[in-house]
Amino acid sequence: MSMLTPPGMGGKYRIKGDKYPRMRRPRNRRRIVLAAVAAVVVLGFAGWGTLQLVHVFSGDTGNKVNAARDKRDCKPVAKPSPAAAALPPKPAQITVNVYNATPRGGLAKSTADELKKRGFLIGKVGNAPAAYDKKVPGAGMLLGSTAAQAGSLRTLSTQLAGAQLKADTRATADVDLIIGTAFKALTPPKDSTAALAVLAKPVAVKPSC
Repeated sequence: MSMLTPPGMGGKYRIKGDKYPRMRRPRNRRRIVLAAVAAVVVLGFAGWGTLQLVHVFSGDTGNKVNAARDKRDCKPVAKPSPAAAALPPKPAQITVNVYNATPRGGLAKSTADELKKRGFLIGKVGNAPAAYDKKVPGAGMLLGSTAAQAGSLRTLSTQLAGAQLKADTRATADVDLIIGTAFKALTPPKDSTAALAVLAKPVAVKPSC
């Protein structure tokens, strides 16, 4: 036994010559594993942050800015509505026959006179035919050819609110205004003029941009 060997120690702890036994502490595996996991998490967050910075300074932000600018600059475009592709005729282009289907006398003439003041051409004036006499409820009925439904009758409807529109088989361009039992008066001139102005203007439609 060497003099350097402590008393009571031998075997692998025996000191021989100039060699000394290694007495280091064993490695802690748990600490190594935790350190590796922490490194992976840090690298993950660093990569995500870098990706966000790339999006901020790349085209994503530019696209959003461009979309907002396009939306701001996009304005409604005035186009005629399908029903008003051909604007309805003006009052001076329409001949109206005025018939009274009520028991009250004089309504046909007074109504025809008022329509004439508003620019309409007047045709026949008198009592309603037997098919409509005292058989028209409401304010009245506007009667004309099928083609007149989207033209002359639309213009004439601005003069009598609540009137019903009906088509017949006539081949002429004139239209009838048949005064109904609930008739009181034509639409006030101010309102009828405003309604005519709406018919004469194209409709603003929402753009597709």
